[in-house]
Amino acid sequence: MKLGMAFANIGPFTEPPGLVRLAQAAENAGLESLWTVEHVLVPVGYQSTYPYSAEGRMPGPENAPIPDPLLWLSYVAAVTERIRLATGILILPQRHPAIVAKEVATLDRLSGGRVILGVGIGWLKEEFDALDVPFDQRVARTEEGIEALRSLWGAEPSAFSSSQYQWGEVESNPKPVQQPGVPIVVGGHVKAAARRAARLGDGFFPGRADKLDELLAELGAECARIGRDPAEIEITGGGSIPTLDDLKRAEDRGIHRWVMPPPAFDPDELESALARLADEVVAKL
Repeated sequence: MKLGMAFANIGPFTEPPGLVRLAQAAENAGLESLWTVEHVLVPVGYQSTYPYSAEGRMPGPENAPIPDPLLWLSYVAAVTERIRLATGILILPQRHPAIVAKEVATLDRLSGGRVILGVGIGWLKEEFDALDVPFDQRVARTEEGIEALRSLWGAEPSAFSSSQYQWGEVESNPKPVQQPGVPIVVGGHVKAAARRAARLGDGFFPGRADKLDELLAELGAECARIGRDPAEIEITGGGSIPTLDDLKRAEDRGIHRWVMPPPAFDPDELESALARLADEVVAKL
């Protein structure tokens, strides 16, 4: 079982002092990964339903800072040595895959091969509208974007053609340290996301603990349909700060990585809480 921290690039950790203390404390505690959130824009008064809370609203005010996840993780890479750098998730259909391929490969090289690329289709229609990205094409842009990333990370020059993206033979360099490419984790809370992970993902991040069993069943069914071994797909789940019993139950349900929120938002309290977690949980995994 791997243990990571989600929502890493929010609150007091958006600025350098808090970022450094969080990243180094997490690494010293033996955490495997840090996971960032993303919104390029948050439209004021948005009406779309946030799918991960009963209230249908994102936690925090609309003007809360949300740093660019890849730039934030680049800073983390420079002040750490081992902890993995994960997007949880990057809204892939809002970005051209050629730019994502370049940025992620660069970060993977600068960090010595520590990147995990979590991607999702997005839910905030008003954000897509503001960015002039068609909301109703986000599934195609995500799935074809994943295929394009893998094409661009390949060893040889390649052309690509799909309904959303087309280009002739190109070079995209540098290549990631990790080969055949940076692992791609598909996020989502519906059965279509589970099927997408089965077809295209190295991992799956269900996002909703209350739907975990049905989503894993859907992933297994899609793997059976396409002839893929579901054991190839790493499952990321989680929730609150875990006990050893929590992690054992999660492992029994098929989870390989548990991600938790920061155990505190005051830097001193955070360091103390992570030190306790290291002694009481991480050291016993």
